Amino acid sequence: MNAPVSTLDARRAKAIEAFRVKGVPHRRVEEWKYSDLHAVLDADKVERAGAAKWAVEALPQGVELFDLAAGNPPDWVQQRLGSLSNTGAMEAASLAFAKSGFALRVAKNSSGEVRVRFSGEGQARVLVVLEENAALTLIEEVGEFSGFQNVGEELVLGPNARLTQTRLTPKAAQAIRVCEIAVTIAKDATYRAHFADFGGRLSRTELHIALDGAGAQTHLSGVGALNDGHADVTAHVIHASGKTLSTQLFKYVAGGQGRGVYQGKVTVAQGANGSDSRQTAKGLLVGNRAEIDLKPELEILADDVQCAHGAAVGDLDAESLFYLRSRGIPETEARALLMRAFIGDAVEQIENETVRASVWQTVDAALEGLS
Repeated sequence: MNAPVSTLDARRAKAIEAFRVKGVPHRRVEEWKYSDLHAVLDADKVERAGAAKWAVEALPQGVELFDLAAGNPPDWVQQRLGSLSNTGAMEAASLAFAKSGFALRVAKNSSGEVRVRFSGEGQARVLVVLEENAALTLIEEVGEFSGFQNVGEELVLGPNARLTQTRLTPKAAQAIRVCEIAVTIAKDATYRAHFADFGGRLSRTELHIALDGAGAQTHLSGVGALNDGHADVTAHVIHASGKTLSTQLFKYVAGGQGRGVYQGKVTVAQGANGSDSRQTAKGLLVGNRAEIDLKPELEILADDVQCAHGAAVGDLDAESLFYLRSRGIPETEARALLMRAFIGDAVEQIENETVRASVWQTVDAALEGLS
């Protein structure tokens, strides 16, 4: 007699089918029009990708860790892993084929900080569950490598939970990096996230966020300083409940043949009255062959809402540059100062001082190559 198929096994089987039907995304897929993954990666390589490596530092009290490669996951992993899957091909691939990853659970009323480092080629899966009134600071760093890495994350926030996530992705000229993050936010919970991506052959972060209870909030920010690299943040925030709040602030500076992409869609569901959403995306072009593509989008199906979005791309302000040079500041230094000022308000969204300093260090090094 055959053993019954577990819920998790069924989700993985469905994910395998979904990926094989959809294949690797290409520019004719609207959400991937600026990042043609199919041009640099084929489906066979996705399926044969190994296990990406990860390392988690010592856990604080009240935080439970489970290695997904160990087998026999506990009930809370069985119930949650794969439950937030969206229809994206690469998200399906990470659930279907990942042979490594981990799950974290933060107990009710507990709090702490966890640092994670991802390295090497391959795929990995991550599940983070915050119970009621729990708080977690999650700091992720992607190591430098060549090749393909695909990480799928599911973040579940219970009532009044607080999750702050920072993901730092340094420049890696030959890397193809994809990270899909699905988030569900319950009543009065808050998700804050910052994404600092300095480009690769193709580097993309994709977010699907559901504000599922009154008082739920999400605050997203990100920066990119790109010289001959490609970095893409694509986010879809759904205000599923009324009296919810979302903000987004993304800044790119691109020179050389660098390319920055931001696509931000906000959907306010029918009946989600009292929703408040703000999107701001700005780009600074400092090279004749650089490119920045910004695409904010609103879909409003409710009446009583406050929603706004804005996008702008330009060059360094000539008058500001002239002013600095007239005060004896060399042109290269003056340009770097203006670029730093442009990107500064997005970096300052990072609350953790140590992490913010680390991001600034990487930003300053990248800007030196652009000035």
